Amino acid sequence: MILQGKRVALPAVPVVHKRFEEHVAAAPDAVAVVWNDRRLTYAELDARANRFAHHLVARGIGRGAKVGVCLDYSIDLLVAVLGTLKAGAAYVPFDPAYPAARLGLLLGQVPDLALITASPATAAMVASADAEVVDLELLADELAELPATAPGVEVTGDDLCYAVFTSGSTGTPKLTAVRHEGWFNLMNWLTLEYGLHSGSHHLVVSAFGFDLSQRSLMTPLFCGATQHLMASRNFDAMLAYRILDRHDIRVVHCASSTLYLLVDWETARGGDALTRLDHILFGGEALKAERLAAWAAREGNDCVLLHQYGVAECTDVATSYDLADHRPGVHPVPPVGTPAHNTDILLLDGDLRPVGPGEEGEICISGLGVGAGYLGNGPENARFTHIEVDGERRRIYRTGDRGRVDAAGDLVVLGRIDSQVKVRGMRIDPTDVERALARLDGVREAAVGVSYDTGDAELIAFLVPAGAEPAEEELRSGLLRDLPRNMVPARFVHVPRLPLSPHGKVDRPALLAEFRGRFAGSGAAT
Repeated sequence: MILQGKRVALPAVPVVHKRFEEHVAAAPDAVAVVWNDRRLTYAELDARANRFAHHLVARGIGRGAKVGVCLDYSIDLLVAVLGTLKAGAAYVPFDPAYPAARLGLLLGQVPDLALITASPATAAMVASADAEVVDLELLADELAELPATAPGVEVTGDDLCYAVFTSGSTGTPKLTAVRHEGWFNLMNWLTLEYGLHSGSHHLVVSAFGFDLSQRSLMTPLFCGATQHLMASRNFDAMLAYRILDRHDIRVVHCASSTLYLLVDWETARGGDALTRLDHILFGGEALKAERLAAWAAREGNDCVLLHQYGVAECTDVATSYDLADHRPGVHPVPPVGTPAHNTDILLLDGDLRPVGPGEEGEICISGLGVGAGYLGNGPENARFTHIEVDGERRRIYRTGDRGRVDAAGDLVVLGRIDSQVKVRGMRIDPTDVERALARLDGVREAAVGVSYDTGDAELIAFLVPAGAEPAEEELRSGLLRDLPRNMVPARFVHVPRLPLSPHGKVDRPALLAEFRGRFAGSGAAT
């Protein structure tokens, strides 16, 4: 089964920062970025980025080089990103929100890192790197003496623009690289498909290290709008909502779990900042549509909810679905829609042959968004491979996700192939259990982890109750109406909230660690 995205021609040189420079020429005095009550116009941001690009070029850092960026969200972060692109190099986010041990691990994963940009608040976090660490604030006087015009480096669509870390299902960080052509194609599709324009102002709410954050950072500058940045290292729902409420922001990109928090904040306070948005683009984990249903149905809510699917290895987004078309009775699992421009979705069997209509298969992605691969040439690069389809040789990325195409022609993601576990002899996906739990009365949110503490795989359900805590027997009997007995969790743990990782997704390892700490040596967990 193959879903084919619309073919759309790109410019001869599909380079992301060139589109930004077009807006600089057309509207130099338009506001490009707002951070901590500071504003910078397109012309001012361009000049600062050009000066940093000249600094890099003078040091011999250009096409093919990699520049680390360890900065909090700030104007300097955008200067570092744009300046790196203008020099022809690719940037690598080192998120200051990460623990020191995690940052140390990531620093050792980047081959031939040329330089790391930092600030007084972050420099010590990357001091263990082999590469030189440059403090942009201390460099300010030197940069001010450099030309404010672009350095004139020739950059092509095949050059790398950024590389981000992704652990996938293994937990081991891998550095996956994205090309300008794929990134340009993504933002060009978003602009054309959803009518983004110079008034489509954005707010970044996800962590800098997240693949989603890269398009969230650059899309407003790609379409001539204003980028708003929070002056907070970690996600702060109160601060985010305050900015949404006070400014004319039209678009937000976020993980599903982050969206739930924002919706909760608005619902509890009776606000309308989210309903006033034009678009919320979200995904990154299995959607709990029940968490959004009441808010989405509010009178006067015209915000378009775009449920999207993709992977960091393929420039973040491959498909999109307008959740207004979701019908819970018809779609037990919310679809993720149809492919982006110049992108195809292939559902393949174990021999990499297309499955039939309605059949499950591994979701594979082909097209302009398929990235350059994992840097370091590890065995994981086998996921990037070639197959022949209708006599045409195609480069694909094997996502490891299971999916099917529904009767309407939309992709439905069913879970990870490698997240399936054997419980009492039957192979199951914990995501299916989470969906069943979310449909039960009295359950606000649910996450399911897998524990091997007894020697065998056991499912542990973590529940945020909607009110009074539901009794364990009610939960079990409710699940048994939809699931076989071996898919019913061994234990149910009530928690006040589901913790999020720095990427804004549910942190299941943290839940399991808390479970072990709270109930070690105890048989009761409800």
